[in-house]
Amino acid sequence: MFVFLAISFTASFVLFGVGTGFGGLQDILLQNDGVAGGPSENDARDRIADNPKDAQAYRDLATALQNQQKSDESIAPLAKYLELEPSDIDSQRELAALYLQQADQYRTQAQLAQLGLQNDVPGAVFQPSSESKIGSALASDPITDALSSRHNVALNEAFTKMTDALTSAVAAYKVVATAQPNDSAIQFELAQTAEAANDLATAIAAYKRFLKLAPEDQSAPAVTERIAQLEERLAPAPEG
Repeated sequence: MFVFLAISFTASFVLFGVGTGFGGLQDILLQNDGVAGGPSENDARDRIADNPKDAQAYRDLATALQNQQKSDESIAPLAKYLELEPSDIDSQRELAALYLQQADQYRTQAQLAQLGLQNDVPGAVFQPSSESKIGSALASDPITDALSSRHNVALNEAFTKMTDALTSAVAAYKVVATAQPNDSAIQFELAQTAEAANDLATAIAAYKRFLKLAPEDQSAPAVTERIAQLEERLAPAPEG
């Protein structure tokens, strides 16, 4: 069934599966994890220094970093590789999965910051009237203000980074979907990622493409229902 993941600052329709729903996409990344005798990070960096246009060196650097569990660091060289080799669709899909993994990390950071705010500064959630004596005292408490500011900065920073990562994932998936327009699974992944990024127009279009390619899929009824919900959200609010 479809899984809905909600936290107080956002709600995202996510992939079938466990946890955030992006777990299935991580299979793409696991192909590179822990491969003995894989590319050497130092060797790849040396080759890049010798020839900044050596596409394979960037690809090898990205793989080497993933083998060291440095997924975030592998994004930049993989993106550079794809600038030089845009036709490598498997690597483009891998890049999308890396961005999704990164977004999930930032989502967790945002949730922790929000939890910290609620625990350390309960008044940020249940604030008494500032006109009352208690409310006035809380509002002017420098410790409370400092804690609230710290947690809010962390929350906003994590949320912004999560949104940026999701937007980058959508861009990567659009490239894949354009190259493989008849792959229903990719259309579904694009739709889910776009919805998580709040790009509802892209999500709706990809869901419709998915239904056209796989009308008999067991998830088709749920996808049809979801399209209607998203179109309702996207429709302009009635005037008056």
